[in-house]
Amino acid sequence: MKTKILIFLCSIFTLGAIAQVKNKPKEFVLGYVDSLHSEILKEDRIINIYLPEGYDKDTKYPVIYLLDGSADEDFIHVVGIVQYNTFSWINRIPKSIVIGIANKNRKRDFTSPATQASDRKFIPNNGGSANFIAFLEKELQPYVEKKYKTDGFKTIIGQSLGGLLATEILFKKPRLFNNYIIMSPSLWWNDGALLKAKPEVLEKNYNNPTNIYIGVGKEGSFDGKRIMEDDAKLLYEKIKLGQSRNVKVHFDYLPEEDHATVTHQAIFNAFRILYPKK
Repeated sequence: MKTKILIFLCSIFTLGAIAQVKNKPKEFVLGYVDSLHSEILKEDRIINIYLPEGYDKDTKYPVIYLLDGSADEDFIHVVGIVQYNTFSWINRIPKSIVIGIANKNRKRDFTSPATQASDRKFIPNNGGSANFIAFLEKELQPYVEKKYKTDGFKTIIGQSLGGLLATEILFKKPRLFNNYIIMSPSLWWNDGALLKAKPEVLEKNYNNPTNIYIGVGKEGSFDGKRIMEDDAKLLYEKIKLGQSRNVKVHFDYLPEEDHATVTHQAIFNAFRILYPKK
């Protein structure tokens, strides 16, 4: 009798274990984590990668490079916006690869060398933007283009100090990207030095088609001197006065948003503006 009971109990536990295995939740995979060693930055860098639904190695895709692209920064929610806008019933933007560049030392990488004492006090370890831009150009973009099926069309998205860096790239290496989505750029850095620059992208003979979206909320002043929405508008007006017919710039003021909330709405608006409804 004891043997029969023992067998019965073992059968129940076995069936229960099988049921648990069958009902075990499956992983929900949003993307992939990759890394590459940068000789320029002298460190390993993490990149988060989203491949569009139905990713086909025989098809080529545009690439969206996302600054502040860590999993705990903007990668997850930006991928959601990209996926939504590529649904067949939305079809706002083409299916795209998203490369989220995870930060290691954000303030260092996104700033040019400080010329103001207040900036040096705020970010003592500053001035790494030239190296970071070189990393994008000479290491990251070639790595992505070799490993994934890309069509050569590239977008960069940056907010706050990321917007500052995206502006610096636009002014110093404009051909690195076709689309620039610049949000709440921290143009107060070095007392608005970028606003005083005379970049190639504004010259008449600049021949690379470049589309620029500048979005900003009601954000006020960070350094107590410059107003962020005013600086964003000055950036727009500066580019608007450029002589190249290959440059298109759009300004988007979002008074219901602030520095912390502007990103999501601005990117959605940027896709709507940069990709007009067919």
